[in-house]
Amino acid sequence: MVSRPGPTKQRAYTMRARQDKVDQTRLQITEATVRLHEEVGPAATTMSAVADRAGVTRLTVHRHFPDEEALVGACAAHWGALHPPPDIAIWRSVDDPVQRLRAALLDTYAWARGAAPMMSKVYRDLHVMPTFVGDSLGREEQGQVAVLAAGFPAAGRNAHRLRAALAHAVAFRTWQSLCMVGRLRDDEAVELMVAAVLAAMQTPNRSPRRHPRPEGPHQPG
Repeated sequence: MVSRPGPTKQRAYTMRARQDKVDQTRLQITEATVRLHEEVGPAATTMSAVADRAGVTRLTVHRHFPDEEALVGACAAHWGALHPPPDIAIWRSVDDPVQRLRAALLDTYAWARGAAPMMSKVYRDLHVMPTFVGDSLGREEQGQVAVLAAGFPAAGRNAHRLRAALAHAVAFRTWQSLCMVGRLRDDEAVELMVAAVLAAMQTPNRSPRRHPRPEGPHQPG
């Protein structure tokens, strides 16, 4: 004789099945948002478009994500798990700052090439996205620059120039300009940026101060 599950077990099974369905629907909506962001960009992604792509109603989208910030946050987390940024802990393990920079830029540009369908749209539409997106990108860049600046012999104004050059070197838009628009290979772009960073630490030549030209002898009228 086969025993039937008791009411408690049956209720637990029903709740788990219901939760699985909720989770699956949420994932469908999140994945639909990721695809739309990559295809048309965040600015052109509407709740209606997300609902159509996910195969659910607009009300269902709002039930899972009551506002744009919640939806973008889920999209960013899901996409980020699929495209994790380079691990700066590995960069720290390289003692020589120039070799560290070269390795970091090779990692960063390889990541940028795979991330380009999303990141090119994100940066284009950043002005209309929730503020946490820009804040998060800024913090990530600051952390990278802090790791890469360590060990370089720069002080004063040159240290400021160094950090500015490093921030430019690791920026997605720099890779986009050099490799997508300029059609450089990643390794060519890396060497160009390494040279730029090293040049940034050199005290710039100051042009000689120009003195006013002395007037010639007065000519009588």
